[in-house]
Amino acid sequence: MANDTIAAIASGMTASGIGIIRISGPEAFAVAGKICRLKKGRPLGETASHTIHYGVVTEAGGSEDAVIDEVLILKMNGPKTYTAEDTVEIDCHGGPAVMRRVLSAVLAAGARPAEPGEFTKRAFLNGRIDLSEAEAVMSLIEAKNDYAMKSAVRVLRGSVRHKVESMRALLLTHIARIEASLDDPEHLGLDEDIDDMADNDEEAVFTIRHTADYLEPERMKAEDYRRALGEAVDSVLDGIGDMLAHYEDGRLLREGIKTVILGRPNAGKSSLLNLLTGEDRAIVTDIAGTTRDILEETVTLDGLTLLLTDTAGIRRTEEPVEKIGVEKARLEAEKADLLIYVADVTRPLDKDDEDILGFIKGRPAIILMNKTDSVPVITADELRQKSTAPVVPFSALTGDGLGELKAMIKDLFQKGEVTYNDEVTVASERQRQALTAAGDSLRLVRQSLADRMPEDFYAIDLTDAYASLGSVLGEDIGEDVVNEVFSRFCMGK
Repeated sequence: MANDTIAAIASGMTASGIGIIRISGPEAFAVAGKICRLKKGRPLGETASHTIHYGVVTEAGGSEDAVIDEVLILKMNGPKTYTAEDTVEIDCHGGPAVMRRVLSAVLAAGARPAEPGEFTKRAFLNGRIDLSEAEAVMSLIEAKNDYAMKSAVRVLRGSVRHKVESMRALLLTHIARIEASLDDPEHLGLDEDIDDMADNDEEAVFTIRHTADYLEPERMKAEDYRRALGEAVDSVLDGIGDMLAHYEDGRLLREGIKTVILGRPNAGKSSLLNLLTGEDRAIVTDIAGTTRDILEETVTLDGLTLLLTDTAGIRRTEEPVEKIGVEKARLEAEKADLLIYVADVTRPLDKDDEDILGFIKGRPAIILMNKTDSVPVITADELRQKSTAPVVPFSALTGDGLGELKAMIKDLFQKGEVTYNDEVTVASERQRQALTAAGDSLRLVRQSLADRMPEDFYAIDLTDAYASLGSVLGEDIGEDVVNEVFSRFCMGK
């Protein structure tokens, strides 16, 4: 546990009804007591835990004339606090000047300014939360939609921890069994000679029990044990596979779906952007090539966040500025999670359209047959023959087809339901790498089993997998990794 006391503004530095200054550490009550005067005159340190008191904040050592603000003071004894330390939260009026004055008084009374994310870092270091739950705090703060918020809350409530702990418990059972056989081969060995014992020999009975806190190993047939270990390895690999399968879903929930609008000049790309955002964000004219640079907007679509990018019309051109815009459009399209190709059905497909159709083939994409309010000269079947993407009749002028477009996007990324919200979602690239490393180690165990290697070979890779899973929760990781995780946090969290 840290031996100093920290403080920071825990609410945003904007004008609001209430501002919160958080103090945490062994001297939290003493620091707050120097500047907080309770209405009833009782010293703050003598009040009960988890109580709220009305009073004033003054300059450190100040008189009644030095009152900064009338406040509510929350006093909470550790370890039943966010940081697991003694904590005081001062609720003052939410003006930036008031909050700065109160914080300055707290610092003058003996606290030091908290670093970004230091309150959550202390919660982790003090064992109140694991690293996956700490990362979920940041995901919750950054959540752009309801689904991202619900996913972060599930992790914060221990969904990743419970899943990882159950897998580690299963591995630990086998690591202990193998270590026991190596330490006492006469009674617990797995050597091949046991395979020759009669099937009804009591010493050949397989009694290993896969529980986290109980293990009763006995001498057994090596082949029986290989089978049991193989089943355990497959079970953990399946669990890891399920978690990794939902990583991309989790990323899209947290960060939003990078959606790039493609098409020839004057196909209606900017009109589509304006329609989706509900305002005139892009210039729309009959002049081809109006959009030269990238225009980005964020919209929420029935709970999904779309990071919309309107690009320059893609066509062959020698005009220098437009050429740069076309190249930028292609680069943005390469990084997209979803491509929306706007096809002008009033013009026959040309070589530029053919290039776009070839580009989107095999990628997550939707084709919009725009300007269906006019007389079309190309058909949906013609577009389907040249691409694997679904086709939606559409009119950016009237809005016809917008509902079908939204439903199509939901179908692509939610499968009709946000089913992955009920799954254990990997919250960060760090977790993904740790799970991948654990899976790699377990595949080596599987290979050793296939090669009928000695049991000490299994133990090495099982232990590596166990350690990699532990790093998901923050066990045995370096200080630089911890610092990197919490450096992303905002001040006061």
